[in-house]
Amino acid sequence: MHELFVAGEVDANFLNTNSVRPVVAQSWQRSLAGGVDPDLDGARAAAAVAAVERLRETHPLAPALPVIRRLLVADAADSGVVVAVSAADGTLLWVEGDPAACRKAEAMNFVPGADWSERGAGTNAPGTALTLDREMQIRGSEHFSRVVQPWSCTAAPVHDPSTGALLGAIDLTGGNQVATTQTLALVRATAVAVENHLALLRVSGISGISAEPAARKPHLVVLGGDRPRWVTTDSYGHLRAASLTGRHADILVLLSRHPEGLSADHLAVLLDDKSLDVVTVRAEMSRLRKVVGAENLGSRPYRLLAPITSDIGEVFAALDAGDVETALTRYPGPLLTHSVSPAIGRLRTQLSTTLREAVLAEHAQGRSGPLRRWLELPEGRDDRDGWQALRDSAGLTAVARAQAGGHLAGLDFELG
Repeated sequence: MHELFVAGEVDANFLNTNSVRPVVAQSWQRSLAGGVDPDLDGARAAAAVAAVERLRETHPLAPALPVIRRLLVADAADSGVVVAVSAADGTLLWVEGDPAACRKAEAMNFVPGADWSERGAGTNAPGTALTLDREMQIRGSEHFSRVVQPWSCTAAPVHDPSTGALLGAIDLTGGNQVATTQTLALVRATAVAVENHLALLRVSGISGISAEPAARKPHLVVLGGDRPRWVTTDSYGHLRAASLTGRHADILVLLSRHPEGLSADHLAVLLDDKSLDVVTVRAEMSRLRKVVGAENLGSRPYRLLAPITSDIGEVFAALDAGDVETALTRYPGPLLTHSVSPAIGRLRTQLSTTLREAVLAEHAQGRSGPLRRWLELPEGRDDRDGWQALRDSAGLTAVARAQAGGHLAGLDFELG
């Protein structure tokens, strides 16, 4: 059936009536329509291949890598199985497992940095799982690319526990033994365990941390609708989160953006350009010092005495690196929406606008995934230009185009 299909002698409807699973037939059709060559030696190199180390360090799945290694990699070492973790765009980040199997997989470019999305490598478990956002098993000759047909694979997508955004996929690749219901249950359970692990970190206000349990810097959480928090690690390695008042969160954000320090007068103007006086600023700094510790906060000028991390800093860093996917993953919503500080308002607008423009630029280059994720955010739901760009996208399904058009009609009705 595969040979007949790639030769153009039969269509997808014929496949569906001749023992080819519909989900596979549809994937073959997408692969062919997307220009995937079934005779390629393997997946193509991703644009980010040279930066795979940076992707690993900053990817939101990095903190859960020990969980994946404990549940999957540890038992794959001598079983002929390869364990792979991919980003949401299909780029392989980690490929581990049986050394002999890993060497064989290298022959088809199943290596970190390679693009194993469906559009890059054709029908395969991690790529098709990401395309359909569902668990997937692909057996031998169901693969679109001939070089992959000696292998079978099982993959499950992983989502952000707070936003539901697609983070990537976990995959087992090997012989026929990885295409069983038991393997599917194992991969599914691992994906659930990873999401639960990320949720525990998120409750404590930590995201994008290193996969290694090293000493962590204080972390500031100020994006989205949750109450701002200051998160630290105690001497036993336990996370401790302290809620912040709005004014204290404003101050910490401003100090994190001004490492050179700020005078009381300058800070007063940044916090409130009308009625705030220096005495009030000094009183607030005294209270804040009790929350974050005197060892973290200096005076004359007011400044942070030790490096910290923050969710806003993570988003800006990802944008600086051109990594829009990671920026969206780290961005649950606007900066301190209730703040009346003019400086915070300016920073809020800067971050939101920069992210939106980056998303639209990605869309203009033919990558609509970031735009879809932006439109799912509260800020994107009323973004008329964004919805119009999505509706006019090439390659959109009829239903998706209708949904975008309907959303636009609703916006136009509301706006008159």
